[in-house]
Amino acid sequence: MELEGLSLLAAASIGFAHAFEADHLVAVSSIVTKRNNFSQAAKDGVFWGLGHSSTIFIIGLLMIVGKVLFQESTFEYLEGGVGIMLVILGLWRLDKLRRNRRGQKNASHQHSVSYGIGLVHGLAGSGILVLAIMGTMKSSVEGLGFLLIFGLGSTVGMLVASGIFSIPFWKNTKWSPYLRLPLSILSGLFCLGLGLFIVYETLL
Repeated sequence: MELEGLSLLAAASIGFAHAFEADHLVAVSSIVTKRNNFSQAAKDGVFWGLGHSSTIFIIGLLMIVGKVLFQESTFEYLEGGVGIMLVILGLWRLDKLRRNRRGQKNASHQHSVSYGIGLVHGLAGSGILVLAIMGTMKSSVEGLGFLLIFGLGSTVGMLVASGIFSIPFWKNTKWSPYLRLPLSILSGLFCLGLGLFIVYETLL
């Protein structure tokens, strides 16, 4: 059974808005500080969305089709895992900046890093999302279709977010040399701080 137009729009809209949650934005802002143009940053956003969508769809398959049940506490621990990832990402970014200041240049990371971060983000809260969808959809096909469109919306949302965050770092803008370092440090510190807060709230 095909999803109705209103359901498609709702799935895409919810997914788009989901991309702008604080932990997602902090992570992507730390990633795109290494990019010099919109194209590379946008690809980071797309790969994040693909990773995020992959995890959610797989969990959806397990819960909707495979009838696998997860304890709600499981996803709380997974949320803590996102916090740990943010701490590592923040420390990694700050260490990169320290090395660059010392003249130890490092090659920019591949988009696979963005995909991996998206995979981890998809674990947190995905079960609750699937459970909510299961209560409103008439069939498994509709539920999985909703998740696919949700994933597409979140991918577009993160593409937009990563593109916006990359603007101060474009090499052809006159303010980039003055903003790159302070904004990169700020991004790394925000990533580290939010990660520690999530870990404290979920695991401690």
